[in-house]
Order: sequence, then C-alpha cells, then structure tokens
Amino acid sequence: MTNQASLTHKRTVHGVLADKVAQYGNREFFRFGEQVFGYQDLDRESNKVAAGMQALGLAKGDKVAIILDNRPEYLFLWFGLSKLGAVEVPLNTAHKGDLLTYMIDRADCRMIVIEQAYLPELASCLVNLPKLERVIVMGDAGVSLNRPMTSYGALIDNDGAFKAADVIWSDPLVILFTSGTTGPSKGAVMPQNYPVYLAEILTRAARYSEADCLYNALPFFHGNAQFLSTMPALYSGARMVVAPRFSASAFWDDVRRYGCTEFNYIGGIIPILLKAEEKPDDADNPLRIMLGGGCPVNLFEPFQKRFGVRLIEGYGMSEIGLPLMNTVDDPRSGNCGRVHPDYEVKLVDEDGVEVGPDTPGELLIRSKKPYCVLLEYYNMPEKTVEAWRDLWFHTGDYLKRDAEGYFYFLDRKKDALRRRGENISSYEVEKVINSHPAVLESAAVAAASELAEDEVMVCLSCRPGKTLTPEELIDYCEQRMAYFMVPRYVRIMDKLPKTPTERIQKYRLREEGVTPDTWDREQNGKGRGHARKA
Repeated sequence: MTNQASLTHKRTVHGVLADKVAQYGNREFFRFGEQVFGYQDLDRESNKVAAGMQALGLAKGDKVAIILDNRPEYLFLWFGLSKLGAVEVPLNTAHKGDLLTYMIDRADCRMIVIEQAYLPELASCLVNLPKLERVIVMGDAGVSLNRPMTSYGALIDNDGAFKAADVIWSDPLVILFTSGTTGPSKGAVMPQNYPVYLAEILTRAARYSEADCLYNALPFFHGNAQFLSTMPALYSGARMVVAPRFSASAFWDDVRRYGCTEFNYIGGIIPILLKAEEKPDDADNPLRIMLGGGCPVNLFEPFQKRFGVRLIEGYGMSEIGLPLMNTVDDPRSGNCGRVHPDYEVKLVDEDGVEVGPDTPGELLIRSKKPYCVLLEYYNMPEKTVEAWRDLWFHTGDYLKRDAEGYFYFLDRKKDALRRRGENISSYEVEKVINSHPAVLESAAVAAASELAEDEVMVCLSCRPGKTLTPEELIDYCEQRMAYFMVPRYVRIMDKLPKTPTERIQKYRLREEGVTPDTWDREQNGKGRGHARKA
C-alpha cells in the first residue's frame, strides 16, 4: 500500500481506533458509571456490531438510524458501522411524529437501532416508512411491530468476524440533520475525515495529551459529543468519562471523582453552573479548560475566577467544523477567535461584496484541505448548490471582525432558533402549529432567554369563527413535537404583520418580543393568554 493509500485509509474513524489499539493495547479509554472500557474492548465490541449487521445484509453505503440514550453501546455501534462503511443517522431521542418520520425516510434508512423506551414513537411512524427493513432494539422489545425485529443482544452474539469494507477518508460517515429555516431539515453528509480533522485541530488548540480526561455529558446523537469530545479523546490518547446526561448537581462531583480536565459546554450551561450556591472550594477541581461557545460576556471572567478554569470559545457549524477559534494561549472573552489556518473566510454584505473591519457581514467559508466539511445535503442537490453558491459555503450568520482579526458573532441571518443546546427549525415548529384546525397562520421566532440562548415564541392568528387558548395549543404541541421545540411563549393576534407581498414580517415580531398579551408557559398559565376569535 502506498503512503497516500495508507493515509486515506487511516484517516477514518475506525482507522484511528486501530492505531490506538496498536499503540496502547487495552489501556483504559472510556468509562460509563462503573463500567470501564479499553481500546481493545471498543475494537472487539464494534467488530461484533459489524459482524452482526453484515449478517443481516447491511453493506457499505447503507444508512442506519440510531435513537439511543448515552450508553457504551452507542460507541460500539458508531465504530462498528464505520468498519462496514455504513452511514450513521443519529436522531434526537425527543423527536416524534412527522419530523421523526421525515428524517428516517429522507435518509433512506434500511435499519434502526432504538432504545426500548422509544418504540411507541417509532411504531406510530412505521406505516409511512416502507424503506425501513428492520428494527434492532436495545433491551426487551415489549411491543410487537409490523417489521422484523432483532435484539441488540442477538445482534452481537457472534465471534466478531466480518468481511471488512474498503473504506477511505472521503466515504460518507454520518448524516447529521440540521435545522431547516424556510423548508424541512437538511441531512448534512459528513465524510470519514471530518471528525479526524476536528480531533487534530482541537488537540492542538487545547493541548490535549495522554494526561487529560474529557468529560462527555452531551448527548451522543449530537455531533458535539461524537466529534468534539470522543474523537479528540481517542486521537490524543486521553481518557474519557461518559455521563448519561448533563446534570448541574452531579457535574463537579463527577469532575473531581474521575479527575476530568476538560469539558465541552454550550452557552446555557455556564449560567446554570454559576447559579449554584458558591462554595469556598469551587476552584479546587481538576478542570483545566472548557471548550464551547455562547458564554455571556459578563459571565466569562467571573466563571473563570470562581472555578479556576479557562474558557476557550470558537465558532462552528455541523457542516463546516470550527473555522474560528481561540486557543489555550489566547482565550479572549466575547469573541469567536481568529481564522484557523486551514480555512478561508470572509464577511460579505447583501450583494456578496466583502466588508472591512468592524462592519457586520454574513460569514462565508471554505476549507483548504480535502474532506473536512460536508459532502452534500443528502437527496437535496438544490440546497447543496444554494449553500455553496459562488464556491463559498454561506453560513447564514452575521459576524464582524476587528482590526486584530478576532471575530464576533452578532446574529443569525437564517431563521433558526437555539434552545437548551438544541437547534430548532422555525419551519418545523410552524408546520405543527399550522396543522391545528383552529390556526390560520403562525410565525415561530426567538425570544430572549436568561440562559444566553433562545426561548421559542409563537405568534398566530385563528381561522374565522375558530377559537384557541394557549393551553390547548401547548397540549397539541406536546403530542406532536420534541419537548425542547414546544413554545414557551404564545401570542394570539388578530392578524400577523405582513409585507406588501403577504410575507410575515418576523423581524417585527422579534423586535416587539414578549408583549403584555403574550402568554408564558413557565408562569403556569398566569400570563395574559386568552382565547381569541377571528
């Protein structure tokens, strides 16, 4: 095998694992509660997944949806699918109804691996999923589905022998669904080299080494937990601690118990941790750094001082990785850092003309290295072309750059929201709201949150002769959308503001924000919500 051929095969998820097995044997790699797994353990268990899937007919390029909580088996599946050249489709465990159906069908999933607890949601979708051939259940099925079923235990009941696929760095690894704005969510196809490259740049930026231990408490169905925690830990030879979920009450105890030196945060986590009662020994912890984005500027220094940890912020998207980032040597507050040398970026105005320092513009990027950003939007060629028009990827975000080359996030050009670490499609919120028989039209917009992200606000008008209360609408939403998408604020209006061409003026609704006639779900119905008749 030539050096170039060796490179293209090693820069795969399972290729990195093979290197670490050769280097470290079965030295501890990660733990989940009291369970400890070494590199060889992960290699062996993922071989069993690959053998079991292959026996069921799975081949290179086939798509497999995964709906699981954080657990060791998620990693076994991820690496096992990679060895076959199959494509992982991680789905949020909270999704249900039309959106869940859409994602499984849009990705052409042949199989799904699912937690027993989520089977009822899948069962209600199966009639509209003719391409889904088999359901693999984690735990006892408990229900009978009109589809062939296999338990995870039966799947891995083998000796781990399988015929390896010829997988290289440019092959698809995963389809990550990103929030739709004016249309349905898009499935970003990411190549094998994508997480390997991210592991490289994060290892350098954060100076990871064998002495580090990464605390991984974000859900595995997010790219963050897979690509910004698991892969850097594997690549650098660090240990990793996997938690079932993020818990503010358990966080510092876990960090101290396991000697964790790093954690990836989302903006809302910083104020949550700061809200805890202050203790004299807050800074007596092993955390060296926390990587993330969205920390409120006024909390940056107080957090670092109180907990004795360095915050490093950057800017990234599922499709493009981390083109902007601070480093451990220069962790400035309030900005996204400078351009990484492997990327080209520019800020442009509405006409696509590049703007100068201290002038807001949309961020456009492209990578200087191969297979470090998305390959395409799956089954959406028109969206791929739109995103890459002028041969630059259009992020849909407004930033500005200062004279020193540091970038500052300003706002989203695209009409998406982010709540509690979840990206939310306004289109998909509105789709559910508009399906209510009493609703004429609606607009989902972001409202300010005390946790540095967004709250979901829905403004709507009713059909002539129909009435609706906010409580009725929330009950309707809770049955049809993920909990994090359910609006906090509901504003029922006689009519929504429109342009002369009858498009809803969302910017006006955002500017008006939470008005006196807006109902607040977190006030237990004590807001001024009321039924309104058109």
